[in-house]
Amino acid sequence: MALEKYRQKRNFKSTPEPAGDPDLVAKRARKARKEKGLFFCVQKHLASHLHYDLRLEHNGVLLSWAVPKGPSLDPKTKRLAMHVEDHPYEYGTFEGVIPEGYGAGIVMLWDQGTWMPQTDDVDAALARGDLKFTLDGYKLKGSWVLVRTGGRGGGGYGGKDAARSWLLIKHRDEWSGDLDIAEFAPHSVKSGGDFEDILAAETPDVWVTNRPAKTGETGAMLAGIIEKAAALKAQQGAQRRAGPGAQRRAARTKSAPPAATGAAARSPKKTTRKPRSLS
Repeated sequence: MALEKYRQKRNFKSTPEPAGDPDLVAKRARKARKEKGLFFCVQKHLASHLHYDLRLEHNGVLLSWAVPKGPSLDPKTKRLAMHVEDHPYEYGTFEGVIPEGYGAGIVMLWDQGTWMPQTDDVDAALARGDLKFTLDGYKLKGSWVLVRTGGRGGGGYGGKDAARSWLLIKHRDEWSGDLDIAEFAPHSVKSGGDFEDILAAETPDVWVTNRPAKTGETGAMLAGIIEKAAALKAQQGAQRRAGPGAQRRAARTKSAPPAATGAAARSPKKTTRKPRSLS
């Protein structure tokens, strides 16, 4: 079963992630044969560590690789990509909070679009450990390759002993260059916000109880995000409770509450602008 590993790792009574409908898998696989491009996405995931999940639609599911440092537009930069379990197609538009269990954290839809394999047989390319493809997303475009580094393994692609370690590499073309795309365009293509904006739409108390990282750089990052999200949520609540007249009166007094700082004070900046040629 295509999604067996995915389901084994999750308790769907406590996670908002989709379980994956077998009928939808088959239906999506049939529909994809008639379309010019297959769906792809990159989800920015702050869990036990910050990473980016590259997902490519194939046979009704999403082939998935976890890329710790995120995609690079520089052909000289080879990014580690760990092959993980296939995900349901409907997972591709997921953005929100996984409250507990496997992968607990905040998920942002960082990029999405269509992809096309540069081969007639994707399964054979995966078995060889050399998948060339093109992306047409908001942030990622042009020609790429995924290359397995750990050998074929005893079972080949999808087998019990299949190697998980791959490299994600950008080919040199009009969309390649030395721009750090993760830093240049850090926000969601779905909501336009950052992690704190996603978290502010949920319940921070629940998130604090189930935070996946408590120490180190990731823990500090998460603590800052929780603080900003709580401030943003409090600010939004205060604005709803205070009518327009109360807000104007508060602005005229010295006792008016200080403006929020940092990400909580910024309007979410959309980053769906397509980068210019970087070659």
